[in-house]
Amino acid sequence: MNSTWTDEYLTRIGAARPASPDLDSLRELQLAHLYAVPFENLSIHLGEPIVLDRDALVDKVVERRRGGFCYELNGAFAALLTELGYRVSMLSARVYGADGRASVPFDHLTLRVDLDEPWLVDVGFGAFASRPLGMSYRGDQPGPDGMFRIEESAGELDVIGDGKPNYRIDQRAYELADFGPTCWWQQTWPDSHFRRSLVCSVLTRSGRVTLSGDRLTVTDGGERTESTLSSDAEILAAYRTHFGIDLDRVPRVAPSA
Repeated sequence: MNSTWTDEYLTRIGAARPASPDLDSLRELQLAHLYAVPFENLSIHLGEPIVLDRDALVDKVVERRRGGFCYELNGAFAALLTELGYRVSMLSARVYGADGRASVPFDHLTLRVDLDEPWLVDVGFGAFASRPLGMSYRGDQPGPDGMFRIEESAGELDVIGDGKPNYRIDQRAYELADFGPTCWWQQTWPDSHFRRSLVCSVLTRSGRVTLSGDRLTVTDGGERTESTLSSDAEILAAYRTHFGIDLDRVPRVAPSA
């Protein structure tokens, strides 16, 4: 990877190089990333292998102008923050399902950034807190995305958004390669949520845009509009227009065996 990748990454997300690795700059970088880089699982349905390697992840986000899911987005963002002087740890989390049960370890990759105190930073969980959350604070943390709390639970941390548990964090630091087996499982197991669904979603300054198959959902200033795209040409145009993703074919969920 060339020596200018950090500046290219900052250009990709429309952010200036911070004068110092402080909290204000961290907030700006996180928000810029969420506005520019979509949460998407298109690679799984395009037959593109996902490799958990720093250079490969940065290349996908910066050069290929794509997004990704948690391992890719938070893995790439961790590389950027580290190059900018932040102290970053990769943490394993188990995601809570609709039944209230937490999933398997390494189901989600999230980030701890240590400044004067530790901060939870996540650009890879779809609709979630768009600002850092104080990991040591046990009260409500209000923000534009809702009310969040971080609570201790048997040595781990539960992240709760608007009263609903999001995920449970193992506080030990891990390497990117440690997430490889679960990333592979997400790509290959027929019952994986990411194999059974297709999503591309990005935060906007007035809401969010999500494309799931041929279903386009736009939230703008609290108003939600849904439409069904009628052709492959419309779907490809929507990827370009709303997400800056230029594809040569439409990704499709493979039928169940």
